[in-house]
Amino acid sequence: MRIDGFLGGLEQAAGTARAAQDVGYDGVWATEVNQDPFLPLSLAAAATSTIQIGTSIAVALSRSPMSLAYTAHDLARFSGGRLVLGLGSQVRAHVTRRFSMPWGRPGPQLREFVLAMRAAWSSWADGTPLAFEGEYYQHTLMPPTFVPVPNPAGPPPVWLAAVGEVMCRVAGEVADGMICHGFSTPRWLRERTLPALAEGRRRAGAQDGFAGFEVVAHPFVVTGTDEEMAAGLAAVRRRISFYGSTPAYRAVLDLHGWGELGTELTALSRQNRWAEMAALVGDEVVDAFTVVAAPRELAARLADRYGGLVTRLSFTPPASLDRDASHGLISELRAIPALGAQHDPTRAAAPEPNPGGAR
Repeated sequence: MRIDGFLGGLEQAAGTARAAQDVGYDGVWATEVNQDPFLPLSLAAAATSTIQIGTSIAVALSRSPMSLAYTAHDLARFSGGRLVLGLGSQVRAHVTRRFSMPWGRPGPQLREFVLAMRAAWSSWADGTPLAFEGEYYQHTLMPPTFVPVPNPAGPPPVWLAAVGEVMCRVAGEVADGMICHGFSTPRWLRERTLPALAEGRRRAGAQDGFAGFEVVAHPFVVTGTDEEMAAGLAAVRRRISFYGSTPAYRAVLDLHGWGELGTELTALSRQNRWAEMAALVGDEVVDAFTVVAAPRELAARLADRYGGLVTRLSFTPPASLDRDASHGLISELRAIPALGAQHDPTRAAAPEPNPGGAR
């Protein structure tokens, strides 16, 4: 299993990336929440030599495929081929009201977005005329002056974030990997995500299952000292209530029989009663979404839940762990069995372990 961490803002990016490389991480990701996700990556690339860097995620539908093709090309070249381009669609309200960009059908639109970027990269690499004409994007002009400096490493791998089955199929068809939303339970991954991904892989003509295809999980993890775990549980309840209020993620709650909770959370969010929402998230819900364990037990708990389901886990050690303890924990996590190339997503679901209840 590959283990990844996260970068902070611009001020911390270089130091965080160096420390992550030193402690044994395979990759570090920049998020697009309240900052641009690409600026920290240039600092991380300059400060490191072997660790992968990437976005998890950048919002694709707020951008042009051509502008993002340039950004990714430059970062991939500058980092010596270490960039991973993680993209997501975001939800309609953010695309239309926060970014003021048009909204179509997110699955087909994101599929076309990836193909449009690949068309630009191919044109730059082999000199063929740019002639991409789709339903959402048209790129048909590329004078030689605007062709960037060649990238010997080639274009970066593209990973797509997905929750629903439509987007999972798109990821399996046109991407090199898929980023599972944190608002995913192991049962959701087993019963919905992996079968849809497998269908997308078949559409792409893949003959070897998930060989070479990354499936990345960002599980909610609560660990550390008693004080850190208490604070972590409170934070997780807030995160679950926030994501659970989003109608696009309602199907995850429905699978577990918690659809009414989603209805209540959505109603409170529309009244801007955010502070009241976490109290609705009971221990059973927390247990389904979260691995709660002391550091010495964490690798075993994560292996129980995610072993054989994904190829990579993103995890940030608690502040109380020193460098040596963090290095040891990362080594333990890397020993977790990863999703195999010939994984059969239709196999019977194994009972999920009980992490001992929210504490």
